[in-house]
Amino acid sequence: MLIKKLITIGLTYGICTTVSAGDLQAPEVNMADYSSDLTGLERSIPKLKKAFIDTAPADRKDGIPVGEIDTIKESLEKLAQEIADNQHTPYDSLLIAQNNKLVFESYYSLGRVNFPHPQASASKAYTALAIGRAIQLGYLTMEDLDKPVTSLLKGLDRTKLVKGADLVTLSHAMSMQSGIRIDEKKRDALLENPEHLTGKKLAQIYLSHSKPITSESQTYLYQGSDPMIAMLVLDAVVPGSASDFIKEELLEKMEIDNYHWEEAVSGVPQAGSRAMMTSRSMVKWGTLVLNKGRWNGDQLIPEAFIAKATGKVAVPTDDEFDYTNFSYGYFFWRTPLKVGNKKYIAKFGWGGGGQYVMAIEDLDLVIAVTGHRDDDKTLGLIEQRILPAFALSI
Repeated sequence: MLIKKLITIGLTYGICTTVSAGDLQAPEVNMADYSSDLTGLERSIPKLKKAFIDTAPADRKDGIPVGEIDTIKESLEKLAQEIADNQHTPYDSLLIAQNNKLVFESYYSLGRVNFPHPQASASKAYTALAIGRAIQLGYLTMEDLDKPVTSLLKGLDRTKLVKGADLVTLSHAMSMQSGIRIDEKKRDALLENPEHLTGKKLAQIYLSHSKPITSESQTYLYQGSDPMIAMLVLDAVVPGSASDFIKEELLEKMEIDNYHWEEAVSGVPQAGSRAMMTSRSMVKWGTLVLNKGRWNGDQLIPEAFIAKATGKVAVPTDDEFDYTNFSYGYFFWRTPLKVGNKKYIAKFGWGGGGQYVMAIEDLDLVIAVTGHRDDDKTLGLIEQRILPAFALSI
């Protein structure tokens, strides 16, 4: 499986060159002591003594074309130095690509060029793109998005399914609108038994122990069941495993070989979180979205799927965060960012702690951000400091 095969890739470096040399290699890490979350990152990686800031990124022969910026160089360097001086949220990296070229690269604190950074819920966006790849290859169709997941997950015990289980479509699952509602204590008890979680048994639990599912209950709710149902569907329809499919049909195509994606007890990659990517790999994911599913001239994901995934499918709600200007697609967020009187639509994967994989089509920009603290200021920083620089330069 993907996780077992790649458990040490990129995580056992013993080289540590100076920051001024721009190599930023991670120190040796024992994977047995590491967990793919932000707490594990802080335990395992010493903070950089000096930030690395580059307005003319090096060609590292990793499949990312590079360029440099001139007219807005000083404004980005100023922002980067403020980050280095702890004037903003604790960031680990900030990378920017324009016109399909990496033009700004910076690392701080726990950031390293060769160390896969925990993605938290940004992992969901990669799960959606894997579904898109399955559609491109014919293992699913765009029409399947609106079919019941029960028709795609063969072998379920239909006698135990809750009333309304057949209402749950793949589109519902990827937009957090499945309508699955399980009492928290009951859910935790069910998930404690690993024997119940292997293969499609996890989907069986979600679809058998929910309260009755109705069209009224199928409203947005950010929860763990929906991403895993999407991943279990992927595992059910592709040849081999979802792990190998993601590796061979997406990651290898984009020359991403330095990553870690934790596996769930069910035998598939964790869909809601637990992926780890380097910051440069995050730029690749963003570039794939910016280019409407094309990578180096090949259509890896249908353009129609990218439009749907980054479009307006659900209206997100939360008791603690104001989502007034946000919409939700297929595990992707969408919001307008304003520069003067003009609005630019940002489409992004978003993970707790400050992980962003963002595409802004009107400026031909991809922005990758990693961090290690809860954050609600990054979008404002992008809107106020990064977008104006690029908007005024064109």
